[in-house]
Order: sequence, then C-alpha cells, then structure tokens
Amino acid sequence: MIGVRRSPAPRGGSAQPTVRRLIAFVLLFALVVIAAIGLAGLLGRLLDAGNALAGDDVAGLARSLAFTLVAGPFAALLWWVLRRRLDGEDRSSLAWGLYLAGIRTVALVVASTALLGSAAALVRADWQPRTLATGLVWAAVWVWHTWMSRNPATHPLRLPTAAIVLGSVFGLVIGTGGAVTALGALLDSAITGSGASTFAGAQWWWLPLEGLVWCAGGGAVWWWHWLHDRAVTLRGGLADVAFIASGIGGAAILTLAGAGTTVFVLLRLGFDRSGAFGNAESLTVILDPLGNALAAASMGAFVWAYHRVLVPVRGDQTRQAAGLVVSGIGLVGAASGLGVVVNSLLAALAQPLADSNPRTLLLGGISVMIAGGPVWCLAWRPLAPADPSTSSATARRVYLILVFGVSAVVALVALLLIGYRIFEFGLGSASGSPSGSSLLERVRAPLGLLIATGLAAGYHFAVWQRDRAMSAATPGRQCTIGRVILVTGASPEPLRRAITENTGASVTVWARAEGNADTTADAGAEAGTDSTAGGPSAAEITAALDGVTGKRVLVVTGPGSGVTVIRLRD
Repeated sequence: MIGVRRSPAPRGGSAQPTVRRLIAFVLLFALVVIAAIGLAGLLGRLLDAGNALAGDDVAGLARSLAFTLVAGPFAALLWWVLRRRLDGEDRSSLAWGLYLAGIRTVALVVASTALLGSAAALVRADWQPRTLATGLVWAAVWVWHTWMSRNPATHPLRLPTAAIVLGSVFGLVIGTGGAVTALGALLDSAITGSGASTFAGAQWWWLPLEGLVWCAGGGAVWWWHWLHDRAVTLRGGLADVAFIASGIGGAAILTLAGAGTTVFVLLRLGFDRSGAFGNAESLTVILDPLGNALAAASMGAFVWAYHRVLVPVRGDQTRQAAGLVVSGIGLVGAASGLGVVVNSLLAALAQPLADSNPRTLLLGGISVMIAGGPVWCLAWRPLAPADPSTSSATARRVYLILVFGVSAVVALVALLLIGYRIFEFGLGSASGSPSGSSLLERVRAPLGLLIATGLAAGYHFAVWQRDRAMSAATPGRQCTIGRVILVTGASPEPLRRAITENTGASVTVWARAEGNADTTADAGAEAGTDSTAGGPSAAEITAALDGVTGKRVLVVTGPGSGVTVIRLRD
C-alpha cells in the first residue's frame, strides 16, 4: 500500500520582512567590504616599513582610517542585531543565503588574487606589502564567513552550497590559467630558442615560475571546494550549470582556440611565409604564438577530459546539456571559419589593397574550420538517424531555436551591412568621388558572414521542423509538473526516467545520508516490505504523482515503500 500525503501550496506572506532582510543584508555587505578595504589599507602601510605611515598620501591614510573606524563599528553593530534574528525566519531567508554566498565569493576572489599576486611578484624579488595586506584581510573575511556557513546556529537554509560551487569554478579558472602561462612560457623558450626576456632585465624562468605559483594556488582553491567541500557530489541547479559552463564549455573553448592557433601556425609554415600585408616574416614571428597555443590546447583538453568522465554519473539531462554546449561551440568555430574562407576567396577576386595577402586570411579560416568542424560533427552527429526520444527533449528544442534565431539575426545584420556598402559605393560613383576599393572588396566580409550564418540558420531550422513533425507523430506526454525534487536513498536513474516520461518534469535528486537510508531500510523491514529494494519502485512513485500539478514538487521516498508528495510554493 502506498502512503501518499499531499500538502496544499502555502499562501504568500507579507513582503515587508523580505524587503527588511534584503536592505539589512545589502547594507551589511557594503559595510563589511568598506571596512575590509580600510583595514587592508592600514595594514599595508604598517607592512611597508620603507615608507612613512602617511608619507605623501595623507588623503589615502585618512580614507583608510575613515573606512575602518566608521564602517567597522557599524558593521559589527548591524551584525549583532541581525545575529539575534538568525534564530528565527531570517536564517531560512534567501537574503541570508545570498549574503553569505556573495561575501564568501568576493572575499575568496580578492584574497586569492592578492596573495597569489604578491607571491608571484616575489619571483622577481618584488616585495608588494600592500597587496599582501589586502590578501590577508580578505582571507580573514573569508575564514569568518566560511565558519558562519558551517556553524549550526548560522548555517543558511537557502543557497547553502552556492559559494562552494563558485569557489570551485574560480579555482579551476585560476589554476588552468596559471598552468597555461607556465607551460606556454617553457614551450616558447624551447621552440623559438629565446631565453631572452620579454622586458629589460627579466630572466627566462621568471614567467614559468610565476605561472606555477598561480597554478598551485588555483589548484589548492579548486581542491578545497571541489573535493574537500564535496562540490563534486552536488547535483542540479547552479552546480550543473557551473559544471557544464566551466568544466565542459570553458575547457572546450580553450582547447579549440589552442588547437586552431596551432593548425594556423603549421599551415603558415607550410604554405605562407608572408604576413597579412604581403611582407616576408621571420620564422620567429610565425612561431611566436605556437607555445601558448600548444599549452592552451593541452591544458584545455586535460580539464575537458576530466569533466567528461564525470558527465555520465550526473544524469541524462546533464549529459545532453553538455553535448549541446560542445556542439554549439564547435558550430561557432566551423561557421566562423567558413565565413573567413569565403571572405578570403572573394578577396582573391577583388581588387586587393596595397600589399595585402588573402592567403593568410584563407589559412586562418581553414584552421578554425579544422578545429571546430570535427567537434561539431562528433557532438551533434548530423548523419546519425533521428532518435524520437532525443528529438522531443526540451534542451534540444531550446538549443535549435537559439541557434537558428541568433544565426538569423546575425545574417540580417550582415545583409543590412551589405546593402549599406552597395548604396555607399553607388552614391559615391554617381557623385564622381568613388573610393579606391571595389564593391566586392567592400562587401566580402559581411557576405562571408551572411553565407555562413545563413547556412547555419537554415540547417537548424530544418532540423527543428523535422523534430516537431516527429514529435507530433509520436504519442506525447502531458507536462503537468515543472520540476520534481526527489529525495531517495535508492539508485536515482530509473526513478528519474520514470518521472520524466510520465510527467514531463525535470528531476533534481537529493540523496539521503547513509543514516537515513539505514533507518528507511529498518522501517521497511518492520513493516514487512522488501528493504533490499531500496524503497518504492518507479511505478509506485509515478502512481503517487498521478494528478499532481505545479511548478515544483517535492517527493520523499520512505519509510519502506511509502511516498510523500509535497507541492512547493512557486
């Protein structure tokens, strides 16, 4: 027997407490930031032992004192007042969760960049006490608010993991950027044979060592949030968006940019030793971007490969979204390359500008196409037979509409630009004052863009129409629920698929802790149910959701085969 308990959607309350909390926490955020800036200025002057406390910057000292001695006490007083209210509804408010997420993220970014910047400067024997002071003060702010986020008395009930997700993304970006800088500098020295400095007095090993400092610091920040704070286990909402945007999308962009630049350099070495203006270029100039390109491609591929391994365990929706993101990135590269190729071919037919060389432009377009085209084909699989289940997915439909919509807008802008150039050329010729460039030279850039975006828009519009026709021919499902939050200790994938197929809802899974799962199993055994099944079956859960409508619904499984369905406020 399935025990189903449904609660009606709660009625909205007064907006005054929400406005009061929002104003109070925004004010607290501003006061904490101002006080931290002032305190960092004072500490920086104390650490800068070589200069007088005030020196010539009396206004700066006065500002630091005012920020510290005025904003600091007011921040402490306001926090004392707000802390007393955290025992009530304020701790479950969105404002408190946003405040902690915002201040922790800001403090982490400022502290990390300042501390790593001062550490990297020490490689050049450059002592930066004020930068170090900024890092120390903001590190203290981060430690304080992190402690509040974990304290049972002040732990936020809304957005409790937002700062963890954002911190992992920031650490990944900083660490990857430092690794690209270090590896790129080493490869530049090896390829061009120049241990020469980029500026007077610099040593060849300074830049790689500075990059290693940023790589190590960013890696530590990423490890702390991703593994120590277990951001890797978070699912749904911001966690999935950040995972796809940084680990899949950002890494794919970095990889394709590096790969495209590498191919461009190699093509120039084989087919073009002249520059964009027809002048011969030295081998060193041609090889100059190769080191950074190889570093970007390798590090981007490493990050991309790591996150791709994690995609299947995050569910079908994340897997599909990740594939669409990669497809879109590859499509942008392939379409951009096609537009540049058309531009360069038209440049060969047009009357060229003095000393211009369309061959370099042609090789650049081919390089981008070589980098983006295969990625788009592998992610989108245009030659594969259509799958009815995939064609009706909401994410795919949104992707198609977005692609052909944006492509159509860009094509329209290019068409308007072509019309403007044609009228400009015609009116100039009629007035007897034509410019030196031909009509084809004027319109070749927007014409290449028009052809590329027009093809992209037409293809994806045709695919969208085919998917609509396929969905109309297939018996559809009625979307009665917007999102289901499923709390279960069993394997979530069968339950997720069953809920999505029967209700059309997107599903976010919250896994029970081991203690709760054991309690559920014990209770099921006492009730005479099969505890080894891990709770109710997919059919029992979909039966419990029969007739339920709403934007958000909470489904809690257990004890035993029981199912609790709770409609949440919109």
